[in-house]
Amino acid sequence: MKTLYFDCSSGISGNMVLGALTELTGDREYLVRELEKLHIDGYRIEYSSREKNGIMGTHVDVILDDQEEQTHHHDHEHHHDHEHHHDHEHHNDHGHHHDHEHHHDHGHEHGHGHGPHRNLDDINAIIDRSDLNEETKALAKRIFLRVAEAESKVHGKPLSQVHFHEVGATDSIVDIVGTAILIDRIRPDQILSGVVNEGHGFIHCAHGTMAVPVPATSEIFAKAKVRFRQIDIDTELVTPTGAAIIAELAGDYIPMPAMQVSKVGWGAGSKSLSIPNLLKVTLGETSEQEDTAASRNGQGDRSIVVMETNIDDTSGEILGHTMDQLLKKGALDVFYTPVYMKKNRPAYRLTVTCRKEDMDLLQSCIFRETTTIGIRYRYEDRVCLDREQIFIDTPYGTIEAKKVIFNGEAFIYPEYESLKKTAEQKGVPLKDLYRMAGTGRIKNDGNP
Repeated sequence: MKTLYFDCSSGISGNMVLGALTELTGDREYLVRELEKLHIDGYRIEYSSREKNGIMGTHVDVILDDQEEQTHHHDHEHHHDHEHHHDHEHHNDHGHHHDHEHHHDHGHEHGHGHGPHRNLDDINAIIDRSDLNEETKALAKRIFLRVAEAESKVHGKPLSQVHFHEVGATDSIVDIVGTAILIDRIRPDQILSGVVNEGHGFIHCAHGTMAVPVPATSEIFAKAKVRFRQIDIDTELVTPTGAAIIAELAGDYIPMPAMQVSKVGWGAGSKSLSIPNLLKVTLGETSEQEDTAASRNGQGDRSIVVMETNIDDTSGEILGHTMDQLLKKGALDVFYTPVYMKKNRPAYRLTVTCRKEDMDLLQSCIFRETTTIGIRYRYEDRVCLDREQIFIDTPYGTIEAKKVIFNGEAFIYPEYESLKKTAEQKGVPLKDLYRMAGTGRIKNDGNP
């Protein structure tokens, strides 16, 4: 399975994504040619190689026509997602980044330049009338929607009334549509990410001084349930564009799985930090046994959520009913452990394992069915053996079972419910059926 793995240990921004993915494709001109299909003007793309703490990466800069005339008008005012021209406001980033011989000018129809009053409908119209393929258009529009929904909530306005630089700026259009173009070029089977690192402190923007992460980034992460943390770097590491990109692309946020690596791309940011300001994206192959995500936006079978809560004032009957309900609603496992709580009160610890997408539903079930007022949860990895359902012929009928493979050896485990049902119907001791199932003949057709 072709897998892309994003290492966001130094955050993520739109131009860092473009830099890393461009290195993976190995073709800078491809992105430029495809972006021409948008039919927008007023900008050019500059590529440069930049050294970050001894590591070289590709920096992608979108230079606007009016930007040169206004001498980098973003240098003193931080407009989110315009992360392409901050070189003068974040620590002097000198040296190793002046190979700007790759200039690409655009001269298409006018009227779609750096427009601060564009809204989501305007952006979708630009994308829809472009000559890009439908998969690229759909991905770009989904990423833009994430940014727009976050800004809508932050500003308390419906989507149709949100007019803001984050969506309207030409460089943001290039970042997001460019990302969609390169993802479509690479066509991974799944995309995974590590935990996303964000900085802390305050940044200055058009709306004044804001805490990091800024509101739009926080809302994007909350809605997509992105796993992120703040680290001890006093600046913004994740832009709203970067947040929306990883929120849309990543199917899970886990340590990198076992992978046969074919290529690594390094996207350089604009800042000089104590850590390398680089986005590392790895392209490789994972086997079916090693896959931790079923698809680009799927949930892996190895990465699970473990939820726990201690309960000391609910009857055993209610706890048994709760277990049944949780299993019916998709829990992978449910069990109780006797514990002692404050004042030595006997109690039970309820433990539930589930897939990430089932977590909210199961939490609601626990709160509704029990008296608990809080639930702890954590993410864990698990290893599962290959298995298949089989049917075994016995003198008393067919028994369902699991066939499990380990190190090439097969193990047969009869299903309890099937054994119990047959034992009750035939009046046979359950222990005898267990023995018969172990020596019975496996049906070749796989049907009961």
